[in-house]
Amino acid sequence: MAPPLPLLPASTEGPVWVALSGGRDSTVLLHRLAQEPDLRRRGLGAVHVHHGLQPEADAWVAHCAAACAALDVPLQVRHVQVDATQGEGPEAAARHARREAFAAVMAPGDILTTAHHLEDQAETFLLRALRASGPDGLAAMRSWRSFGPGWQWRPLLHTPRDALQAYARTHGLRWVEDPSNARTDADRNFLRHDILPRLRQRWPQADASFARSATLSAEAADMLAHHDARLLAEAATADPAALAIAPLREAARAQRARALRRWIQGLSLPPLPAEGVARIDAQLLDARADAQAEFVWQGAVVRRWRGLLHAERTRRILPADWHADWDGTTLLALPDGGTLSLEGGACRFDTPLRVSARGGGERIALPGRSHHHALKDVLQALGIPPWERRQLPLLWRGDRLWAAGDFVLSADADTWLRTHRARLVWRRG
Repeated sequence: MAPPLPLLPASTEGPVWVALSGGRDSTVLLHRLAQEPDLRRRGLGAVHVHHGLQPEADAWVAHCAAACAALDVPLQVRHVQVDATQGEGPEAAARHARREAFAAVMAPGDILTTAHHLEDQAETFLLRALRASGPDGLAAMRSWRSFGPGWQWRPLLHTPRDALQAYARTHGLRWVEDPSNARTDADRNFLRHDILPRLRQRWPQADASFARSATLSAEAADMLAHHDARLLAEAATADPAALAIAPLREAARAQRARALRRWIQGLSLPPLPAEGVARIDAQLLDARADAQAEFVWQGAVVRRWRGLLHAERTRRILPADWHADWDGTTLLALPDGGTLSLEGGACRFDTPLRVSARGGGERIALPGRSHHHALKDVLQALGIPPWERRQLPLLWRGDRLWAAGDFVLSADADTWLRTHRARLVWRRG
């Protein structure tokens, strides 16, 4: 009997790719999808990733090519380099390389199908539980999710392994065996070969039960995500990297923690650790209104300032003793990774300006004003956050402050830029 396939979402029209390893499960998936006329009409292809980690890797490519040729399904083979030197281990490194290779063959709206089945879902649920995951993690694998420029579809997620084995035998399918799957040093293989068989002896429906728990967790996670989105909408500002504190303080602690993690994830920052949530609660949300409290982790930082939480990657500041002469003809690279440029018009100063870091006590003559103002007061009035003030490059003409980045222009700078139809641009590092 053919494994049942759930319907594709009606909104999708893109071609379908099969992630083909050459093993039994992906071979069954390829054969099963090849029987669907609708999928062939929209475009059905396969992609095999050559990791180069096993001596049989070239033979696996030949096997996949033969299987695809027999079904008249085009095949793409992607060779990847697996870098296991980044501290994540060879298994995780290979998985990341594989995902990048799959995404590389896809166009916007394409669908990648993978052969994960019921027992895979049970293993994933157990692994997440052993890592003390909450509902989002315990939801394990979704049958449909965004992936790369398109989507990932797991049509066999509710199909047991025995059904795939029976299908393969019925249709006389041949497949390859990856010897690494028999090793139990990897956590998933240890569960697969040592733990789950013992659980099944006492609880025959263990796999289905774990998979059902994953489904229930997914439903709970979706409901919680709805509440997360509503809280973030209440706290949103014009700047995606800033949230209003008041709505967050009114929310329950657990809901606030979820919303903060989702906010950080949406900014593509490293995941916020549990310590970070506790520190934000204790030291940022309840700090004085004029406080400049912050929490730093893994190259990212959350700061409190003027009733808002601000999140970004940590940035270097200009060394106190740094200075450079600049005539505006070329991009000026700053020591903190930022740049200064003069764009448009006659892009060259009459005489080079001196660029330096802030030292404190600077004063500037603003356009339309008859006296000098303290730069500190001007920056505060403009609402420039303290951490941006520390990065601000100062431009001097002689001993007169000409500009502070592109935030504050002196009367001389304003006149010169207007006359020369030029624009001063400071890009932070």
